[in-house]
Amino acid sequence: MNTTSFIPKDLKFLLKDTTVTWKTPSNIALVKYWGKTNPQLPKNTSISFTLSNCHTTTKIIFSKIKKVQQADFELFFEGKKKDDFKPKIATFFERIATYCPYVLEYKMEIHSENSFPHSSGIASSASGMSAIAMCLMSLEKELNPAISEEFFNQKASFLARLGSGSASRSIEGPLVIWGDHPDFDESSDLYGIKFPHYVHSIFDNYQDTILLVDKGEKQVSSTVGHNLMHDHPYAENRFKQANENLSKLSKILQTGNIKEFIKLVESEALTLHAMMLTSDPYFILMKPNTLNIINEIWSYREKTGSNVCFTLDAGANVHMLYPENEKEQIHSFIESKLAQYCQKGQFIHDFAGLGALSI
Repeated sequence: MNTTSFIPKDLKFLLKDTTVTWKTPSNIALVKYWGKTNPQLPKNTSISFTLSNCHTTTKIIFSKIKKVQQADFELFFEGKKKDDFKPKIATFFERIATYCPYVLEYKMEIHSENSFPHSSGIASSASGMSAIAMCLMSLEKELNPAISEEFFNQKASFLARLGSGSASRSIEGPLVIWGDHPDFDESSDLYGIKFPHYVHSIFDNYQDTILLVDKGEKQVSSTVGHNLMHDHPYAENRFKQANENLSKLSKILQTGNIKEFIKLVESEALTLHAMMLTSDPYFILMKPNTLNIINEIWSYREKTGSNVCFTLDAGANVHMLYPENEKEQIHSFIESKLAQYCQKGQFIHDFAGLGALSI
């Protein structure tokens, strides 16, 4: 499928007003995407667990107006007007206007809130942009009821990607691939797809506890970090490694080889941060307590034989991944040992979910 397939034809803007609300989750990448080209196309394929408890709820009130040249919208985040968020959303609407001409036909009042702290190292842009994309597709569905559920989700992922690359992986779940990869016939740089193969039962309801080491703004944004991959001395090898790791992970997910899962996922997390350490300019997003937690996890695993592992996004917080049958023991370990390394002792228990939900 090419991008022209997402351009609607002969829409009649007969609908005057409507309000839609979607709850869409964040996600945590197992094989990391780091490096992109315009418009929001990944330099390597990635795969993520869709989360459940870490989500954004967005309501958009659409009101019919005379066609305008630029999207007319107001943005409210957690009950307050957020004009500082508007430039990013305005850029998003400019990117999608060809594919969503209705953004110029309706005034939009956007109300959004997160179930987790903004800029906490949890992918708020993924859940936030995917929520807006789902609301837009609900309007498109009302304007054209003939579109299928498959097309609805595919275009929503396509649109979300144009706001935030990782948002393309927040439409469905529990495992989503984004990026063209030879092992997956339906995969695409344009949108995410559900992992198409059988997944071993050990990965059912896989658990993710996010340890909030640092809830402040990141010193270096993900966008800046991605851009530093353009001239990175190790970039091409990294892109190749990531695609090879996805092939390996596909087999691991199908066979249930959890020891290899641990090895690959932790290696991916550390490699992501190694790319930051070796870029020009270089930067560090991990904090001392990030390393304290990692060492505690390694020590616990060695002593107990647990299958817990960690991964990291582009930030200081640690995602602890573990099978559901270890939930009770891991929660006890977190409360007794790891909470001390979290800002104000805060952490979020989550698990792999099924994607966006209309509410």
